[in-house]
Amino acid sequence: MKTAVNPELQFHITNFLHYEAFLLDSRRFAEWLDLLADDIVYRMPLRATRERKDGSTIVEDMTFFEESKTSLTTRVNRLGTTSAWAEDPPPRTRHFVSNILVESCFPNDALTVRSCFLCKRSRAGEIEAEEIFGERVDVLRNVHGQWKIAARTIYPDQAVLGVKNLSMFL
Repeated sequence: MKTAVNPELQFHITNFLHYEAFLLDSRRFAEWLDLLADDIVYRMPLRATRERKDGSTIVEDMTFFEESKTSLTTRVNRLGTTSAWAEDPPPRTRHFVSNILVESCFPNDALTVRSCFLCKRSRAGEIEAEEIFGERVDVLRNVHGQWKIAARTIYPDQAVLGVKNLSMFL
């Protein structure tokens, strides 16, 4: 159900997504996990290059990843170990979030929010920065007065990702 969103709600949601980007760029991953609902579904389906007549360019039944809060927590905890060799030395990231659109409001204090993202990553002494960009569709839920990400689907614009791995959080 589409409803008009008041400017105060738009401001709060925009601030929430910018704060999330700050936590990720500051490598404050434990605090980032607190922004996630316990039942989160965090996924990135594949993008395919197809002609229009062949249907959608999104392959929903194939994903680069489909994670839960448990698997995301395991990934965060692994970053503190010596087995996270792709993250040592830690890369530097910048998450840019724009075009934030609160699309739907539901009676149970949940929102559908679309946003565009660009994540730039600089690794060690490499000259070229990696980047991944696209659209995110989030379901945000109000839990005891705080927004939580209950679902995130990440739609990359690239059919071939220009990153060496997907160890970053988007």
